[in-house]
Amino acid sequence: KPVLIIPLLATLAVGLLMIYVVGSLAKAIMDGLTEFLKGLSGTNAVLLGLLLGGMMAVDMGGPINKAAYTFGVGLLASNSFMPMAAVMAGGMVPPLGIALATFLAKNRFTAEEQIAGKAAAVLGISFITEGAIPFAAKDPLRVIPACVAGAATTGALSMLFGATLHAPHGGIFVLAIPNAVAPLLPYIAAILIGVAITALLLIVLKKPIVEAAIR
Repeated sequence: KPVLIIPLLATLAVGLLMIYVVGSLAKAIMDGLTEFLKGLSGTNAVLLGLLLGGMMAVDMGGPINKAAYTFGVGLLASNSFMPMAAVMAGGMVPPLGIALATFLAKNRFTAEEQIAGKAAAVLGISFITEGAIPFAAKDPLRVIPACVAGAATTGALSMLFGATLHAPHGGIFVLAIPNAVAPLLPYIAAILIGVAITALLLIVLKKPIVEAAIR
């Protein structure tokens, strides 16, 4: 019956299109990017890390974040491990930076936000950037720039240190796996520096709640 044949033909056409057109194009792009990344060094590598880290914090789990993550994961199969390291480090910074800010500057956050900050810390060490979303949704003009600055710095430092990551996820728990991350101490330092930058910017940008209420 035509009613049954049309879905079959449509599925076949879409499948062939994906294999021979979209798939081939995507493979060509990925192969080109892989060769390009293999030749990255110095300033170019740092700029890539800056971009990837910043992308992880722009929408914190949205399309831009996922594009950077997919890019890093895709390169693991090509034995290019530096971008994935920058991606995961950058993705951990927003929730961890916010958590640190809620701890250091309690007068800039409500009681509910301070509790949410503890949850953000747990999500941050697990490489779940979405832990920063409640804060970004409430105060995007201050939170998002602070998160992007810290994450971008971390991504750049990760690439500068030549850090590599062989796992697509795991957060801080991956650090305990032998040879999963190298060099370990500079990589941790890159994350801590980004977290400190985000926390400091939040403390500077956000006004004390009492003062804000008076004004």
